Parts: sequence; structure tokens; C-alpha cells
Amino acid sequence: MTDTAAEAWQRWTEARNASVGAQHGPLALTGTHWLEPAPAELPGVPGRWWAEDGAVCAELLAGDGVRIEGEERESTGRVALRPDTDRHPQIAVRDRLRLVPIEREGELALRVFDPDAPARAAFAGISVYPYAPDWAVPAVFTPFEDGGRAVLVENADGRARPLAVAGQVAFTLAGRPHTLTVSGSEGSGGRLSAVIADGTSGRETYRFRFVTLPAPDADGHTVLDFNRAFLPPCAFADHFICPFPPPGNRLEIAVEAGERQVVTV
Repeated sequence: MTDTAAEAWQRWTEARNASVGAQHGPLALTGTHWLEPAPAELPGVPGRWWAEDGAVCAELLAGDGVRIEGEERESTGRVALRPDTDRHPQIAVRDRLRLVPIEREGELALRVFDPDAPARAAFAGISVYPYAPDWAVPAVFTPFEDGGRAVLVENADGRARPLAVAGQVAFTLAGRPHTLTVSGSEGSGGRLSAVIADGTSGRETYRFRFVTLPAPDADGHTVLDFNRAFLPPCAFADHFICPFPPPGNRLEIAVEAGERQVVTV
């Protein structure tokens, strides 16, 4: 038997809670350390770390307890780790910590995920609006004529960075036409995504949210389901660098659908 839309949504909300609260989920992020060319110590992480030739490098001593994920032997001496933008990224581990190299706009950093993070211990779930089918609306995607482009948007860490966008989706809510600028990415199966704010943002909901749309058909038709609007990673940990909504993606209407806030105990 096929799930109803409401049942599928309920399973989605349960999966979201499980993913966010996972041992090394977003709530476990305790630091994003941007690296310089000169080796330096990082708080709570053994060794000395730096950026060199597109890799996150470390000088490790025997007894530091750091190893590359998938390897049994402790890593010592100079180690170079490929970041998350590489086709074959590498992650280091130390006891329960995961040390994840990342690259953003040519800059390298090391992210530290700790299952014992206070935010994870305090997590009691994600509050959501009740499912309402009226918030799932038909939409039509129109790609930009010149292909993908980048718009400069502020990020949660206060820095402006380029956001790759592919086109716009047009749809109708409460009898009024709207558009959103959307992104697409390789490996997403043609799906689209948008960073949005609306009349609930910063009050009933987090200050902005993300939403994903199924891949459009040959005529650009897809569905925009605000019931599945979800909180960005930076709602769970301050060390993420989520992009704010690009121009035009702040809806005046109050979208009373999807995820609302992180609930803590």
C-alpha cells in the first residue's frame, strides 16, 4: 500500500529528527576552525593543523590517537586530508570525535563533531506545523538563459559568499503569484533547492529555512511543498555557515508549514 502524502510527511519528520540528533549530526558540531598556511594548534584537537595545496594538513605525534577513518593504524607525522569538495574526501577520527576537512570558496577548515556536545544532549526535537495539503502547490521552473550564475549573499557567519543559482520557480499562493530563485547541483538527481524567508521567519520559525523541489519534468513542472520546509544546519549549531535567502526569496505571506524551531530540554 502506498503512503498518503500526510503519512509520507510524518515519516520525513521522524527521519529529520533522527538525522539531526544522530551521533555525528549537526547538533554535534562544536567548532569550524579556518586554517592558515602556518601550522597552529586547535582547541580540543591534538596536533598542529594548517592548509597547504588544497589539503588540510596536520603534524601528529604518537599517542595523539588520531587516525584516518577506515584505517586501524594511528596516524603520525605529516598527514594531508582531502576536503569534502574532493571526489574522495577523507575524515579523521579521535575516540568519539570526527574531524572533517571542508573547503569553501578556496578556504580550508577543520570541523569537529563531538557526540557529547551540550546542544545534542539538550535536543528534544524539532517543532513543526501540522501537515496541510494546501501548502503543496504546483510550480514551474524556468532556467536562466545564460545558464547558472552566482549571487552574493550574506552567510550566517557574517561573511558574504557567492550562492550558485540555476533559475526561478513560479507558483501561486492564496491567489497571488510568486517566484523564488532556486539552485541545482550535480548529484541531486535534478532536484532544486531554495533558501527562503517568510512572514513567520524570526518569530514563529527560525530566521530562514530551506526547501527542496523534485526534479522538473521536460516542461519545467514540479511541486513546491512547504510542508517540507526545513531548518538550516546553523539552526542547530553556530559553527555552520548557511547562506541567507537571496534577493526576492523573502515572501510577505506567512508560510505556516514545515519545521519551526529547535526544541530543547
